[in-house]
Amino acid sequence: MGRVQGVGYRYALRDEARRLGVAGWVRNCSDGSVEALLQGDAAVLEALIAWARRGPRLAQVDELRDEPPQAHDDRPYAGFEIWPSA
Repeated sequence: MGRVQGVGYRYALRDEARRLGVAGWVRNCSDGSVEALLQGDAAVLEALIAWARRGPRLAQVDELRDEPPQAHDDRPYAGFEIWPSA
């Protein structure tokens, strides 16, 4: 996803994902970026990705990368949660 600091991005993404019915997770990475795995219908994922490009009110999102999941993460998720930092 991208680099964010102190704007509540993970919590806002979680709340928006739950509102839209998207499953998966979000976490901070050691380099200061945020990583997320999203699962859901294509139209709903597009809506969440569009939201993620803006982020919450105080966020400044400079880059968003959309990549396939790593093999070890490619499994069904039941809800959306915040994972510990990687």
